[in-house]
Amino acid sequence: MKKTSDNAVLAILISIAALVLFDLMGLIIKHLSTRYSAAELSAYRNLFGLVPSVIALWMTTGWRTGGRSLRIRQWKLAALRGLSVTFAQLMFYLSLGIMAFATATTISYTTALFTTALAVPILRETVGWVRWLAVAVGFVGVMMILQPGSDAFTWALLLPVGASFLYAFSGVTARLIDPDVPTPLFNLHSSAFAAVGSFMLAMAVGGFSPLASLEDLGFIILMGMFGGSAVLCLVVAYRMTEPSNLAPFSYFGIPIAFALGWLFFDEAPVDDLWPGAALIVIGGLMIVYRERRLRRPVPRPQAQS
Repeated sequence: MKKTSDNAVLAILISIAALVLFDLMGLIIKHLSTRYSAAELSAYRNLFGLVPSVIALWMTTGWRTGGRSLRIRQWKLAALRGLSVTFAQLMFYLSLGIMAFATATTISYTTALFTTALAVPILRETVGWVRWLAVAVGFVGVMMILQPGSDAFTWALLLPVGASFLYAFSGVTARLIDPDVPTPLFNLHSSAFAAVGSFMLAMAVGGFSPLASLEDLGFIILMGMFGGSAVLCLVVAYRMTEPSNLAPFSYFGIPIAFALGWLFFDEAPVDDLWPGAALIVIGGLMIVYRERRLRRPVPRPQAQS
């Protein structure tokens, strides 16, 4: 597969924009979680999240001039990604409702660790020992937050871990899409499968509650728009560069989530996240440093006069 490393900087900026959109979506989910189940919110998010996907596809010049076909050869891959997103959302939304926003969000950033690891068997990508060491440092940080074996540990803490694994799988497999398939088209298929799966899941676990107010409806629509736009940004970013190049920058979402949790919910779980979150960030910075060293041009020897 041909690498597109020249687009790495733009891909990083797009992925950071996706982080902000995901955090805004998470704030709304936590706000609504007292009145609606995680399965309901997942279904609503996927339904209204289809809107950005449809808009993006309509704005794709190549698709419009190429016959506007909605068929794709890799529909099974789209279905698999949609199914993984369905269960990832269920686990992450559950965690947002039962723990501090910054805690759930910080743990979910193990996506970067899983992304680097999954890129090896799925994409046959070569990951050097420095990046593996960075993954190990980040994993230690996660363990310090989870504190397995202590009184502070609860099985609920594994919900965002499981969600991040499935999100990483969805992101990495985006690189398997046929190059001639427009990104918005494939994203629309994956989103449609996720919407169907989440609605079936919501019906299986109790159905839908009546909407409490028009304000809640507005929040639900906004939640779906934020989430759909964020996913589209990530799909675009993952197709522009190697997943392991984006992994370290996902750690930037940790301080963003902490600030938003403190601002909107008056939460400051410093004792729960320190120093584990710091190790996760250090692991990411190690990868950033390594990537910069690898991309640094080698000076050409000067001819002696």
